[in-house]
Amino acid sequence: MATPRQLLLLRHAKSSWDDPALADFDRPLGPRGLKTAPLMGRELARRSWLPDLALVSPALRTRETWRLVSAELSASVTVEFAEALFEATAGDILAEVQQAVASASCLLVLGHNPGLEDFARRLAGPRSGVAALRKLEEKLPTGALARFVIDGDWADLGFGAARLTHCIKPKDIKLDQAA
Repeated sequence: MATPRQLLLLRHAKSSWDDPALADFDRPLGPRGLKTAPLMGRELARRSWLPDLALVSPALRTRETWRLVSAELSASVTVEFAEALFEATAGDILAEVQQAVASASCLLVLGHNPGLEDFARRLAGPRSGVAALRKLEEKLPTGALARFVIDGDWADLGFGAARLTHCIKPKDIKLDQAA
């Protein structure tokens, strides 16, 4: 049996709506996003969830999120900016993941809602953690991370075929650090 793979789904950090003239694609991170993106990067590093490959939407807020997250990681990560991830549906995201290089054992996808949240919900199979599923069903807010374990190759991945193990929201980390 193949070694299980990790799929990390990260929603971009909170963006700014200060300039209504900007196209959606060009919106930068807001002050809250600038604080939470590094926080999520440190959490990935703390848990040793280090991606080999990151598929990132080319929108400004996702690129900025990746820059801040990746600065906290101890390993270098191959990054691909995938145009198909901007305004992607769950099916679009699945297609991108299925095309990931087979040698990647840990893949991070950094994208947007509603597609990313829909993808996460549809991907979660029957062996998923109850607490993680409950949190995912509430909402996948900006900056949140869903971690899946997958048995098999990226090319063979289908909806309902992954085990959701964690759903971590930025506020969860802040609460953990306060304790």
